[in-house]
Amino acid sequence: MYRISQIKLNLDENKSMIPKKISKKIGRDNIVVTDYKIIRESIDARDKKNIKLVYTVDFSVNEDISKLASKLKITEAPDDQYKFVPYGTKKIKNRPVIAGFGPCGMFAALILSEVGFNPLILERGNCIEQRVKDVEKFWQEGILNEESNVQFGEGGAGTFSDGKLTTQIKDYRIYKVLQELTDAGSNEEILYKQKPHIGTDILRQVVINIRKKIIENGGEIRFASRLTDIRISDEAVQAVQINGSEWIETENLILAVGHSARDTFRMLNHKGVSMTQKPFSIGVRIEHLQRMIDQAQYGKAETGLGAADYKLSHRCQNGRGVYTFCMCPGGEVIVASSQTGGVVTNGMSYHARNSKYANSALLVDVKTSDFGSEDPLAGVEFQEKYEKRAFIEGGSNYFAPKSLWKEFSEATSNGNKVRNCLPDFAVKAMLEAMPFLGQKLKGFDSPDSILTAVETRSSSPVRIIRDENLESNFKGLYPAGEGAGYAGGITSAAVDGIKIAEKIATKYSPK
Repeated sequence: MYRISQIKLNLDENKSMIPKKISKKIGRDNIVVTDYKIIRESIDARDKKNIKLVYTVDFSVNEDISKLASKLKITEAPDDQYKFVPYGTKKIKNRPVIAGFGPCGMFAALILSEVGFNPLILERGNCIEQRVKDVEKFWQEGILNEESNVQFGEGGAGTFSDGKLTTQIKDYRIYKVLQELTDAGSNEEILYKQKPHIGTDILRQVVINIRKKIIENGGEIRFASRLTDIRISDEAVQAVQINGSEWIETENLILAVGHSARDTFRMLNHKGVSMTQKPFSIGVRIEHLQRMIDQAQYGKAETGLGAADYKLSHRCQNGRGVYTFCMCPGGEVIVASSQTGGVVTNGMSYHARNSKYANSALLVDVKTSDFGSEDPLAGVEFQEKYEKRAFIEGGSNYFAPKSLWKEFSEATSNGNKVRNCLPDFAVKAMLEAMPFLGQKLKGFDSPDSILTAVETRSSSPVRIIRDENLESNFKGLYPAGEGAGYAGGITSAAVDGIKIAEKIATKYSPK
């Protein structure tokens, strides 16, 4: 097959027109496209009066066009299928253990189970069926389950989100991730959309199907099983402890605990696991009418393109960055607490993205120098400080503080609940940045924009150090994913989990 780019369709043209467009671009009447596969679809809205859908396509034709290919910027289609690495030779003594069943732990488990290592997965939260009930009880009654919530449980924090699969990494393993998600029930459009998303409603069933596949392959998953200790001997992992009592022998532990497992970070720090402070961000969720975003991005509210998104940034005069993150078109703002006495917000969308509102995080860079301490976990304490403020400002009942932008921007230093949930440098940066962001996206800085505090969990505040073998300073301990500081989102976390699984599988042979 060949690969061709820049195949363009008008909004009123059907995808079935793609073969004709390819033939026309080749410029030979006798050449017939016999088969094709969409690799990438994006939207070109630079000219709002002539919006185009732009495709990259793999295709076959009825004759050899290799002599024309270079002239037409057509290449041979690469093989995107995932190919596993060879086994190692060392016999594995005990099965690998994975702590955490979010995207990173899930895909590490999937790979290890596929190649015969029968991994044991420990997840502190509940299975998705019970987890949904736990979260809904929290939202409706304000009763927080610290072990099973928006952050903890099967599928990880991404399960209660928009399910975005965009990533800035380039890695051949991405196609494996997308294909497995599709096989498990996601719409196949995630294989080619420029900004793919699953939606929290579909994602909940997807993680169940991946769980079933891991179990069918020989893996075991234990829910309500929190990693509480690690036994180290001769600078190597020997066993792990669950829920403060049960010990399980293993020489290989994948730490895929996510960015909110603060008690685990503290345990690891106490055990002498090397870690360091990492910058992150703090801010709010900002909401607008989705219709306004559609109008600003596409020039009209009704296009048939679905809910529009955006990505904005501004560099303040002092060098601090302000940017939007995790934009949820047609979504809702949720409270995503995981600790008693703390409020943290996030965004969530269903697959249809049909809410009247759009929201995103509006974040400000937090530097390690802002922490006020050299302790590796000072960033954790920084997050907790402002989450506790948000809890109090919201009424100490897990209601998140809200404010209109007009109220926020005109308030005195202590006269606004949302401002009180942020450090002074973040307030000043937002006040400086908003007019510029409003110039980039018309209406973004409108007075009736809704702010909800506080957003602190965009990334982990620590990085657990690992070497070229992806191990920490203790052999057999593999820090992985977002929580360890090596990923940022569902796709990159899943890819990191695959990398760790490969490291183990190339070292050992299964029993």
